Amino acid sequence: MIAIIDYDAGNIKSVEKALLLLGEEPVVTGDEDTILAADKVILPGVGAFGDAMETIRRYGLESVIHQVVDKGTPFMGICLGLQLLFERSDESPGVEGLGILKGEILRIPDRPGWKIPHMGWNSLHLENEGRLFRGIPENAYVYFVHSYYLRAASEQIVRASTEYCAHIHASVEKDNVFACQFHPEKSGDVGLRILKNFVEL
Repeated sequence: MIAIIDYDAGNIKSVEKALLLLGEEPVVTGDEDTILAADKVILPGVGAFGDAMETIRRYGLESVIHQVVDKGTPFMGICLGLQLLFERSDESPGVEGLGILKGEILRIPDRPGWKIPHMGWNSLHLENEGRLFRGIPENAYVYFVHSYYLRAASEQIVRASTEYCAHIHASVEKDNVFACQFHPEKSGDVGLRILKNFVEL
């Protein structure tokens, strides 16, 4: 069973629909026991870092997420869900993230002629043989919507990167934790393959 964590963030429905397309039967839930019983867990999200962390804490989900990760269940963060896995974000100074992975979330720098938020298709440079990217070619295009980006503390966890006003760590993997800044559920066949790779772990 795949659990999609429901914490009132945007984008949960589109992740659910993509998994249904793959023939899965995901459960959208904020229930601790259901999340802990799942074979795979996904933390999606669109919204503000500080608001999301406040909601996660209010719903008692922070400890649940840590328990899922600690017991080795495959866990995937998408977009804001990636950012929340890290320690801090420029978007919400003073707010601590989940701190499961080391790194910080920075604002995409302003550059003449470039629009923020970064919204659209960008190609991926694949590195370090990420398990999510089995069967995905170098320079495959995926869909991004974000104003903040990850700078991981260690390049060793980075599995894909892209360029947009900065060198953006677009996907990371460490042990049973996976995350994508882009939206696989909105990235056509490439994105569905990435989700399928996660489902089949």
